[in-house]
Amino acid sequence: MSPELLLLLLLLAAESTAPLPDVNTGLEFVVAFPENIAYYYPDRPKMVIQITALYDETKITIKQHSFGTICKTQDKGASQDYILHAKMEIYKEETSDITLQIHSDKSITVHAINQKSSSLQTALVLPTDKLSLAYFIPPVPEIQRTTRPAEIVTTDVTERSPFKLVIVNGNKPNEVKVEGSGNETFSLQPFQIQQIWVKAEMELRKVTANHPVAVLFGHTCAIYHSCTCGQLFTSLPPAQSEVQKYYIPEFLAKYAENKSVVLLSKENSTKVQAFDMNSPLVEFDGSAIFYRPGLLISLIPETDFASCYVVSTINDTMSYAVIVVRKNLTDGVRVRDLPVQKTLWQELNGTDFRSASVTLLPGKSAIWHTSSKMAVYFVGNKENAWFGNPAPILSHIPDFRGCVLSPEIVKIGPNAGGWRESLQNCSEDQLDLVSFPDAQLQTQIYEQLRQANKNNLQEVWIGMRRSSMSGEWYWLSDAKVNHSNWEEGEPGTMNDGQCAIMSLAKGFGWRDEDCCKAAHPVCYKEPVFFPVE
Repeated sequence: MSPELLLLLLLLAAESTAPLPDVNTGLEFVVAFPENIAYYYPDRPKMVIQITALYDETKITIKQHSFGTICKTQDKGASQDYILHAKMEIYKEETSDITLQIHSDKSITVHAINQKSSSLQTALVLPTDKLSLAYFIPPVPEIQRTTRPAEIVTTDVTERSPFKLVIVNGNKPNEVKVEGSGNETFSLQPFQIQQIWVKAEMELRKVTANHPVAVLFGHTCAIYHSCTCGQLFTSLPPAQSEVQKYYIPEFLAKYAENKSVVLLSKENSTKVQAFDMNSPLVEFDGSAIFYRPGLLISLIPETDFASCYVVSTINDTMSYAVIVVRKNLTDGVRVRDLPVQKTLWQELNGTDFRSASVTLLPGKSAIWHTSSKMAVYFVGNKENAWFGNPAPILSHIPDFRGCVLSPEIVKIGPNAGGWRESLQNCSEDQLDLVSFPDAQLQTQIYEQLRQANKNNLQEVWIGMRRSSMSGEWYWLSDAKVNHSNWEEGEPGTMNDGQCAIMSLAKGFGWRDEDCCKAAHPVCYKEPVFFPVE
C-alpha cells in the first residue's frame, strides 16, 4: 500500500468515528429577496427556490409571507424548482417582514435564484440552526458609474445608490448591532429583515447579534458592462479570526482578470486586493470575497473543503461547477458518476492545487470525491452576466463508493462469545456481523479497525462462514466471495472450522475456526448514499 493511500485511509478512519461536521442541510430556512434592478422596472421579478431532498417522502412547506403557502413532498435525490409570488421582492424599506420561510420534516438543501430581465443572482441558503452571531463587513469594490466617483452615489437612482446590508433574522426575537464609526443597534422580530446602506463615511466593520442571523451584502443594480447594470449580492460568511487559505480558480475571473479583486475584512480593518492569476492563494485572518463585474462570491477556505456537494442548473443559462482540489487527487473527483476529464484541470500557480470548470448537464449533479476533500462553486452565465455561490455541502466524509449522507459504522463488539452469539450481539445494536467482499472496502475497514482496537485484541469474528451443505464459504450479506485474505494454509477442509475469524495482529489474515471459540465481533452498518446518477 502506498504511503499516500495509507494516509488518506487513516484520515478517513478518523473522520468516520467523529461527529459529522457542519453541512448545508437542515429542516428550517428563512430567505430574503433583495430589490433587483429597481422596483419600478417594467419586467416582473422571477424568484425561484431550488430544493433538493436527501431522503424519501420529505414533506416541505414554503410560506410566502402573506402571499400563499406551498406544500409538497419530494423523494430522495429529487431537486425541484418553486416559483414564488412576485411580491416577495423587498424594496427600500429599512425594516420588512417579507421573508420566505421553509420547513421540512427531513434534511434538504435550499438554493435561491433572483431574476429580473437579464439580471440574475443566486445564493446558497443556510438553515437557521447554522447561521452565525457575527459577520465582518467587506469593503465596497470600486465600480465605475456605480461607486466612483463617490459624489454620484445617491439613494434616489438605483444604479448609483450605495451598497447595502440585508440582515435576515432567524426564528427568535433579536438584538442586532452594526459596528462602525457610529454603532447602531436595532430589534428584530422572528423572520424580519433590516436593510442598511453601506456608505464610505460610516466605516462599517461588523454585524453582531444575540441570536443567529444571515447577512447579505451587495447592490441593487451595479454596473457590470457598458451602461448595463444588474443585481450584485452575496451571503457573507461567518466571522472568524484564524488565518485561512483561499485558493482562487482562474475561471472566476474569466475575461475580467484586470478588473477582479478580493475583498478582505477582519475585526478592525478591510482592504481590497487585486487578483493575479499567478498568485491564486490568499492567506488572511478574516473573510475573503471575490469580486469581478457582475459576480460577488464568498471564497471557500481550505478548512471548509468537503467531500460531496450538490448543484442544480438554471434554465436558459450556462451552468458550471468550478472545482479546486489537490493536484495529486484529481483522479478521485466525480461529477455524477463520471471522472473529470484530465484536459480540464489547470494548475493554480505556486500551490499544490488544481482547478477545473465543468459544464453541467441539465438538472441535478452530485459532485464528490472518492478519498479526499475539495471546494466546489456553482457559477452561471446569462447574456454575458455572471453569477454564482459556493455549492451546497452534503458531506465531509469521502468514500470510494459514492456521496455519503450517513457514514458507515465499524465497531468492535464489547463482549466475547461464539460466532452465533456475536451475530446476536451485533443485531441487538441494529448492526450486522461485518461482510466486506470488496478488496477496497476491506482495506478501508482494516484501517478503521487499527484505530478502534484500543484493547489490543488479537482476533475477531467476521460475517463469513462455511455452508454445511456444499462446504463453500459465503458472506452473511449474500455478496459473492470475490476477494479473500486467508492466511497461508487456510482455509482447511470441511472437517476443520466452519466460521471465519480474523487476526488483528497478523495483517488482518483470515482462518477457519471452531464456531464456539470466544472472540469479539466486528459489527458493521453500511453507509447511506445520496444518488449520484
